[in-house]
Amino acid sequence: MSDAQVREGRRARGGGGAARRAERTAVSIETAKYIERNIPNYEVLSEEALQLIEKNAETVLAEIGVNFVDNPDALVRWKEAGAEVEGERVRIPRGLARKLCATAPSVYTQHARNPDRNVVVGGKTLVLAPVYGPPFVRDAAGGRRYATMADFEKFVKLGYMSKWLHHSGGTVCEPTDVPVNKRHLDMLLAHMVYSDKPFMGSVTEPSRAQDSIEMCEILFGKDFVRDNTVMTSLININSPLTFDSTMMGALEIFAAHNQASIISPFIVGGAMAPVSVAGTLTQVLAEVLAGVAYSQIIRPGSPAIFGTFVTSIDMNSGAPTFGTPEAAHITYGAGQLARRLNLPYRSAGSFCGSKLPDAQAAYETSNSLQMGLLSGVNFMLHSCGWLEGGLVASFEKFVMDADQLGTLHHFARGVDLSENGQAMGAIAEVGPGGHYLGCEHTQANFKAAFWRSDLFDYKPFETWDEEGARDTETLATARVAKMLDTYQQPPLDPEIEARLRAYVATKKASMPDAFT
Repeated sequence: MSDAQVREGRRARGGGGAARRAERTAVSIETAKYIERNIPNYEVLSEEALQLIEKNAETVLAEIGVNFVDNPDALVRWKEAGAEVEGERVRIPRGLARKLCATAPSVYTQHARNPDRNVVVGGKTLVLAPVYGPPFVRDAAGGRRYATMADFEKFVKLGYMSKWLHHSGGTVCEPTDVPVNKRHLDMLLAHMVYSDKPFMGSVTEPSRAQDSIEMCEILFGKDFVRDNTVMTSLININSPLTFDSTMMGALEIFAAHNQASIISPFIVGGAMAPVSVAGTLTQVLAEVLAGVAYSQIIRPGSPAIFGTFVTSIDMNSGAPTFGTPEAAHITYGAGQLARRLNLPYRSAGSFCGSKLPDAQAAYETSNSLQMGLLSGVNFMLHSCGWLEGGLVASFEKFVMDADQLGTLHHFARGVDLSENGQAMGAIAEVGPGGHYLGCEHTQANFKAAFWRSDLFDYKPFETWDEEGARDTETLATARVAKMLDTYQQPPLDPEIEARLRAYVATKKASMPDAFT
């Protein structure tokens, strides 16, 4: 068969180029299922190394201890649990924290208001959530600026429309045009109304965690929230070895209501932890053990995630650096420690220090994402949109990263060794000197055989040049506009939405504005 005949046959079978283009450009609000790994985790630490780090972490807890500041109730709880309490210092005897952690589940389900979007966290799964916390946003048109509530809502809509994102996240950016004491209400409302994916609760003050619970009770029903986990929220430890009352107060609320908390040290190597990999892993393990153990003191069996956020530091400028081999060693090693504790693991993301969605951003992000996949991460916060060391949420980078998350899904599938995957019939059909373009196996598999970017340009140079020689950021700008233009709000019972909006309005009216 000639090449011309092959092309003609493909046109006849595939409905022509116009049909294929229509299929590619159709509006889709499909969300891929959370990743289930069929590949092994990459491990950097030997059994001897793991035992040494575990022993050192127990020494830190028993002899150095951790501080629980401005939280007298926590000190009472720790003393009743068997710890030695002196002032705000808590020293935890060897084995006690590990024993308490044993009641935390190894796997849990976070429910979404659309049950088809539920996610399983733990085991061999990987759940992808967007960037969290930047006070600034950036886009090609407006540059770098303080984030607004309108920006926040756009990110929620982009997250909902992104196929490879499983989770709506939390503070995707910090809307600075809304008072500090009220913005959590608007952010939660946006997640609940503009998306039907799972989301995170507010942790910036214990009362705001309580507001999160009450809004979920309106959305899901009180009985459902009582019996199910509907939020996974981020509780940062004030490294080194300090647990402040704000974060611990929020943890207490979530744990008491059986909602999941990510217990996550915030580590910048050389500033909040030692410069060595083993020293940092020791501190990370000690802090996680204490935090997860405390969640189980509040409510045994409440879901808790072993969290690790780790960067190195540029010793010349003091700026955090990302995508580095040292951070990779810590992330891989922490994954091994989490699995030994039988806890779900959170780490990694689309980390970069670049100011723009450029080559530096791409290299550092690629290193960080692959590291997260191979280290066994179960919940990946910051998986798209991160820029400038987390100070900026970028619209263009959001869709660039969200597109690339598809490669993690496909790589995690592993190698297909089924009869179809072996392709022996195709090899026999084509034989020596032929080609596979028109063979039966290719025709049956070509649509799903290879992962395909929805963003990158693979056209011939002449076509690319005629269309304006657009770089990736320009393509991403166009994709942001298209996704927002074709956004379709997921259906929500009007009565529930009205009750949510009334709750927010009442709460906001009950207090004066505060911007600090």
